[in-house]
Amino acid sequence: MSAHLADLSAHQLAELIRKKEVSAVEATEAALERIRAVDGEPGRLDGPRDEVEKVHAFITVSEEQARAQAQAVDARLAKGEVPGPLAGVPYTVKDIFAVKDVLSTAASRILSNFVAPYTATPVARMNAAGAVMLGKVNLDEFTYGSSNESSAYQPAPRNPWDPTRVPGGSSGGSAAAVAAGEGALSLGTDTAGSIRQPAAFCGVVGMKPTYGRVSRYGLIAFGSSLDCPGPVARTVRDAAMMLNVIAGPDAHDSTAAATPVPDYTAGLEEGVKGMRIGLSPDYDKITFFNHETGEMESQPLPKEIADAVLRAADKLSDAGARIVEGVPMAHTRYGIPAYFVISRVEAASNLHRFDGVKYGHRTALKPKDLRDLYRKTRAEGFGPQPKLRILMGMYVSAAQYSEQYYRRALQVRSLIRGDFDAAFDGNGAHKLDALLTATTPTPAFPVGDVYGDSVLMQYADQLTVPANHAGVPAISLPAGLDSARLPIGVQLIGPDFSEATLLRAARAFEAATEGEAWRAERPAVLAGV
Repeated sequence: MSAHLADLSAHQLAELIRKKEVSAVEATEAALERIRAVDGEPGRLDGPRDEVEKVHAFITVSEEQARAQAQAVDARLAKGEVPGPLAGVPYTVKDIFAVKDVLSTAASRILSNFVAPYTATPVARMNAAGAVMLGKVNLDEFTYGSSNESSAYQPAPRNPWDPTRVPGGSSGGSAAAVAAGEGALSLGTDTAGSIRQPAAFCGVVGMKPTYGRVSRYGLIAFGSSLDCPGPVARTVRDAAMMLNVIAGPDAHDSTAAATPVPDYTAGLEEGVKGMRIGLSPDYDKITFFNHETGEMESQPLPKEIADAVLRAADKLSDAGARIVEGVPMAHTRYGIPAYFVISRVEAASNLHRFDGVKYGHRTALKPKDLRDLYRKTRAEGFGPQPKLRILMGMYVSAAQYSEQYYRRALQVRSLIRGDFDAAFDGNGAHKLDALLTATTPTPAFPVGDVYGDSVLMQYADQLTVPANHAGVPAISLPAGLDSARLPIGVQLIGPDFSEATLLRAARAFEAATEGEAWRAERPAVLAGV
């Protein structure tokens, strides 16, 4: 029974626990049993990089805390109380969120001894809703990457469908854990596609909400104008349930939107009849700068991924949506170059707080002065990716280069936002409710294939990063398997605060494909489990 519980969706588990057909303790023990079966060695500083048979999603497994939370849920149920909409549902937290009295590392050596004195708002809301936190999952260091290979805590997470491949990043630990049944839900963050890209690689649902829809309080910042906490889940309904819990204003976060939060589960089954869903030729290719020719070049998406988008469009059309073709999104091609500049400037600014004085790692070497303390501490504590971002961020924001790089990048961001405004304008030419695209230009790539090439790594996010620039919501959902039996994801993007519409469209596609054979396939790590 325990293995079966680990494979249930969050809404199925919540219902069983609420009806007392299953206890929260049983659900928690099932998840912990699954972790022991498939996760292997948790990530640790200077751990081995060549472990390839397990998932390695975790940095910290909080077994005793999880059991205590589960027991508290069961005790409240026994008294006739309702502990919350996610009562007893096991979940994990990307280790970029502060959790009180739990190691909060950001997958970096510089925070390897940091135990947070407070809990991030989204985590606190999950706990208040009765969810049971199993532990903290691995990520790219400070979320800097698209494969999870840059973590200082090794072994890095592997893709449950094929452990020789990456789970994506930076929320790869979250996506891998959900795909492998190591918790029904996970709390991730999305800065350039960091929820959606690993969700696509691992065959799960991942949502980036509208910027400000979910509080960033307690999130260790990367790009403060881009970061969005959001849900990683096994089903669309699970993602909607989780967003219900974590969304909303927060007095601790001035960027958290005060816009009322609807019940995202209320209209899930209403379908897409009458919706206008667009396809854009600018999302059918990857455009990149060729350093040898000095020109921008384009390559079409692989046929299997392009075909998955067209199949999704057909399914939505059959369900009653109107598919609008030829929607121009001309500035999509500039999303990555603009991101390179903006994110580095913001990352460099945010990394200044890690100095060895207030908290975190401090060098054991005797410094000559305060500046030398900073230098030695950061040299030891930061990995290559934070160092690269500090150097580039300081360079492009310097007075002599700011106009040339940073200001232009901000202007490009405005143009990208303008493309979305035009596409979603109710009085415009297209009047879209959502834009349908591929989530990623490839399926999960092999470990080591792209790591170390910052430019190539970044282009894995070309189809996802425009939504971050524009601040609009987007959701990735499984759309099939390729010839190598690797997941393919498709993405729906909508106007500000249209999460309910996107979830409804995503659920319509999910319902239309529920009987397809690929839905019954399981990740390779679950063979025999």
